[in-house]
Amino acid sequence: MLPSSTSIGLVHLTVGELGRVLGFYRDTLGFAEAHRVGDRTVFLSATGSFPYHVGLTADPGARSNQRRSAGLYHTAILLPSRADLGRMLRHLLEVKWPIQGASDHGVSEAIYFADPEGNGIEIYADRPRERWTITRDGLVMPTKAMDVDAVLAEGSGSWDGLPSATKIGHIHLRVSDLSRVEAFYSGIIGFEVTARTYPGALFFAAGGYHHHLGANIWAGTNLEQASPEVRGLRYFTIRLPDRAALAAADERIRRAELTLEAVDHGGAPAILVRDPDGITVVLTVDQGA
Repeated sequence: MLPSSTSIGLVHLTVGELGRVLGFYRDTLGFAEAHRVGDRTVFLSATGSFPYHVGLTADPGARSNQRRSAGLYHTAILLPSRADLGRMLRHLLEVKWPIQGASDHGVSEAIYFADPEGNGIEIYADRPRERWTITRDGLVMPTKAMDVDAVLAEGSGSWDGLPSATKIGHIHLRVSDLSRVEAFYSGIIGFEVTARTYPGALFFAAGGYHHHLGANIWAGTNLEQASPEVRGLRYFTIRLPDRAALAAADERIRRAELTLEAVDHGGAPAILVRDPDGITVVLTVDQGA
C-alpha cells in the first residue's frame, strides 16, 4: 500500500547529555550539524543540510531506559558501498570505539555498536538486489560472521566522514507484541512483511527493499509503553513521495479509529500517530513534493 519510494527519514532521540552525544554523532560518526532549536535540540545530517538524519533533544531529567520499555533497538545507517563500510569500520577501530558485532545478512553486511547513552546503531552496506535470496517464505536474511578482512581490504584509503549519499536505511524497534505490530505497520501504515521466519522478529518494507522497519520481542513481552520521559527514541519519520500518499495513509489511520495529529515537519505536511507500544511515528512528505 505504500509507494515504492517510501523511506525512513529522521530518527530523533531524547538524550541526557547533549554535548557528549552530539560530539559522538558529529566527531566519531561524521554527521554534520544542520540546525539548532534553542539550546536543547540539534539536527544532523550527512551533508549538514536538510533532510536531517538524526535529531537530538536534551532532557537531563529523562530516565535511563535499561530495556524495560518499548522503543529503539537500533538506528541503521546505510552507506553507499562496501568500500565505504570498510573505511568506516577501520575508522571506528582506530578511534577504539567498541564494536559489538559484525554480521553478514546475505542482503547486506553490517557492523553494530552503541552511542554514549546506549542507543543501538547499525552501519551497513547493501548487496545488489540480484544477489538477494527470496523463497516462498520470504526474503532470506541470515546472521553469519562478516568477512571483516575482506570488508577492510575493500575500504582502502582514509576515512573522510560520511558520504553525501548516506541515509537512514531502516529502524529496528523493541516491541511487546508482534501480531499487534504487524496489524499496525502492515495493515494500517501499509508496509509489506518481507521476512517472518526470524525467531522473535518481523521485518517490513516498501518497494521490495529487505526492510525499512524491523521489530523484535527479544526483551520480552512485558514492556512498558514508550514514554517521552525515558531516554531513547523520541520519534522517527516515514518519508512519503507525495501528498496523495500522505492523504491515503491519513485515511487508513482514521479508518482504524486511531488518534492522529496533523503537524508541520520541517515545512512539510505530516501526521503524527502512535503505534501499539506508544512509539511515536511521523509520516511526512519529501521536501519539494
